Amino acid sequence: MSPTRPSSPPRRPGLPRWSSLSSPRLSRALTGAAGVLALAAAWEAYKALVPDDGWVLGEARVLPRTTDVAMPHLWDMFARAAEPLTSAPDSPPLWLATLGGAGFTLGVSAVGWVVGVVFGLLVAALMARFVPARAGLLPWVVLSQTVPLIAIAPLVKRWGAGLDRLDLRGFMVFDWQDWMSVAVIASYLAFFPVSVGALRGFTSPDAAADGVRLDLFRAYGVGWWTTFWRLRAPSSVPYLLPALRLAAANAVVGTVVAEVSTGLRGGLGRMIVEFGASASADPAKQWSPIAGAVLVGLAATGLVALVALGLRRYRTGETE
Repeated sequence: MSPTRPSSPPRRPGLPRWSSLSSPRLSRALTGAAGVLALAAAWEAYKALVPDDGWVLGEARVLPRTTDVAMPHLWDMFARAAEPLTSAPDSPPLWLATLGGAGFTLGVSAVGWVVGVVFGLLVAALMARFVPARAGLLPWVVLSQTVPLIAIAPLVKRWGAGLDRLDLRGFMVFDWQDWMSVAVIASYLAFFPVSVGALRGFTSPDAAADGVRLDLFRAYGVGWWTTFWRLRAPSSVPYLLPALRLAAANAVVGTVVAEVSTGLRGGLGRMIVEFGASASADPAKQWSPIAGAVLVGLAATGLVALVALGLRRYRTGETE
């Protein structure tokens, strides 16, 4: 008769498991925090070690300057963010003005992201359905991203100005706003990763791994669009989620650049231009909207993470 193994003592209620403390989410959060601290330490170490004029090799500047105008200390940036925006008596603190600009930029970026995602999914579905459409559209989808954004931003603004107060056969008057042009530019950058990632996901059942399920659908005479919703769309989620995150980052970049190019007020792009003009007199001030742009990017990726939670039942493994 084999000896019986002693049973483990029951776990006391209310005590967390060690596995929950070492979850992947906690590991990613700690890794992200460590990355931010490492970047801050590298900033101050570079400023302390490199001369004020940088490193010059011959007549070429190898490393940038480290003066207080070019690279203020991090504590000076935080101290300036707590001070008023201007010398006016009723001026809000710099951090509050930056937060307001970040909210405006995030809202325009969200609109551009939604438009880009919808358009990218439609283009990907069209290319997945018709092979000639894939051969004809995919090169243009790729080539569209080679056009400099700073060149098309004024054109989009001019086209939007032509739609201002557009009368749609007397039923309604469409009033085109300047922020809509910026949202269109943001969607221009957001649709590309979505269309490419969704196309790869929609065509993934054609591979050998899912070929059996696809053949089963065909054997039962299931139509293409039913197969699309039942098989191709769920199979595309692991490919689509990384594309959605990249589209969110592209939308934020497109919004900030478009705000600079079109001169739209209220967002971080215009603040970066205005604060940069007075950088020599107030060098720490110009870094607040830059930090705000970083926060907008983090918020955008966080919103996409919420979308990923709703699709977690289809996340069999994300493909980068």
